[in-house]
Parts: sequence; structure tokens; C-alpha cells
Amino acid sequence: MCRYILATPASPTDKAHKVRLIFGNGLRPQIWPQFVERFNIPRVAEFYGATEGNANIVNIDNTVGAIGFVSRIIPVVYPISIIRADPATGYSEPLRGKDGLCQLCKPNEPGLFIGKIIPNNPSRAFLGYVDKGATEKKIVRDIFRKGDAAFLSGDLLVADERGSLFFKDRTGDTYRWKGENVSTSEVEAEVSNACGYRDTVVYGVEVPNLEGRAGMAAILDPERQVDLEQLARTLKDTLPSYARPQFVRLLSKVDMTGTFKLKKLDLQEQGFDPSVIEDSVYYLTTKGQYELLTPEIYEKIKLGQVRL
Repeated sequence: MCRYILATPASPTDKAHKVRLIFGNGLRPQIWPQFVERFNIPRVAEFYGATEGNANIVNIDNTVGAIGFVSRIIPVVYPISIIRADPATGYSEPLRGKDGLCQLCKPNEPGLFIGKIIPNNPSRAFLGYVDKGATEKKIVRDIFRKGDAAFLSGDLLVADERGSLFFKDRTGDTYRWKGENVSTSEVEAEVSNACGYRDTVVYGVEVPNLEGRAGMAAILDPERQVDLEQLARTLKDTLPSYARPQFVRLLSKVDMTGTFKLKKLDLQEQGFDPSVIEDSVYYLTTKGQYELLTPEIYEKIKLGQVRL
């Protein structure tokens, strides 16, 4: 909602209000400062949690981008933790030491966010779902000692040196390119900012004979107003080379989920073949520019004659 409001033209009435606090979840750090500055919002509070989960946190100290806080002085008093996960599985599987137990993340190291399940404590319980198989997939066992258990949030979080927690991505929404792990959430935010806060979804697509997945950004642009030259220049400044989308798809129309998010899986399955996609698709050349992806260029990319 904040992104949609921020995308409206500036007005003299932007600061003509008595709002002292906005409270919600999902305000991305990439637009947090701009929103607060433009609309003169004195304080932002952010909460994080899931309906069925037991891992709930809150940012009440106005820390930009944070979703919560865990003291690094006495972390054992908190029933939540961030544990190391395997990048090869999209961070969906915990990494374990030689003793078979999980490992805590270091400062600024992304990991799985978990909520400890404590017997006979209703606030720390996980009641699960009707499907017992789905319930078991959300529980990790033998975390810090044999026999303990925790609720798997399915989210990647990172904690800084002070203990402020920041959302990184959903597990499985990362992809690997050029030997590096790419967070779709971070790339989506940067691409959306560069395009005037347009709806954007980023995902990885398979390219024949290349390891990993190449990044592709689908941008809702029915009027074809996105300046691709400006987009390439901006992303060069804001993203490392491995995280810049190799393909850009300008969507004429889009299907949304019930929470107004683009349907990523459908787009990902269509890949980057221009012969099966009705929208215009562009690829990032070695000169750092986005050019139209024709069927001929597509075939050359498949054969390795055009480098990404």
C-alpha cells in the first residue's frame, strides 16, 4: 500500500495531516526512507508473524527496515532464533554440524527464522494443519539439543551486530547465478524503485548449458513507459553484476494473487522464449544495455553464441 501511495504524483497536501504513527508489516527498506520523508511520518512500527506460527516479533524503536529485535547480550531468553541453512536447497534445509545439531547464524548472515516449540506453553505451541504431512514439513527437530523442536517460518532473516532483524526473502525464492545467491525480494525492490514503483516480480529461469538460473524481471507496463536505458543505468549502480536481471519482460496485463502479488510461478514456467510469450522481452547485452530478444537471439543464447 505504501508503494502505491508513493507512486502517486507529489502534492502540497502530502504533509497536511496529523498522522503520528503508521503500523503494519511488509514496508520494504528500499522505500521506507522515501515514504517517511515525503509524507513526514514521525514514527513507523513494524510487526512480523504468521497466523499459525509461534515466531512473532515487532519493531517499536523506529529502526529503518527492521522487523524486530533480539538482544545479542541475552539471546537465550528469546524463543526465536536464526539458524544456518543450505544455499543449494534455496535455504529451505537447515545446515547441521558434526553433532547433527543446527547452528546459529553470525551477524549479517542470512538464515532460517524459527520459533521454538515449548511443551505446555500455549504461546509457544504449533498446532499445525489438517494435513499431518504439511504440519511435519513446518517442524525442524534436534536443533540445539536432541529432542527439541521448532516451527519453520519459511522466511530468511538476517540480524545485524546490535540484534535488529531484517527480512531477506522467502525460502525457495532465491536463485543462484554466477556462483552467487540472489534474493528475489531485494532485486524486485530495486527494479520497482527504478521504474517508478511499478508492480515487479523477479525469478530465475533456466538457460541451456549454463549453471544456475538467470534472473528475469517482469514489470507491469501496459503503456510501455519504462525507460530501459535508464533502468540499466540505475541497476548498474544499485545491484552487483550477478544480481542484475539478465532478462526483462514488460507485461501488458497480469494475474494477481488474493494479496495483490504477481503470480510468479506462472511467469517462471513460461521462461524467456519470445516465440511463446506475447509480451516484449529484452536481454542484457555485454555492453550493459537491454535490447529486444528476438527468436534469432534466443537461439544464439541457447547455443552459447550470445553470452549472458
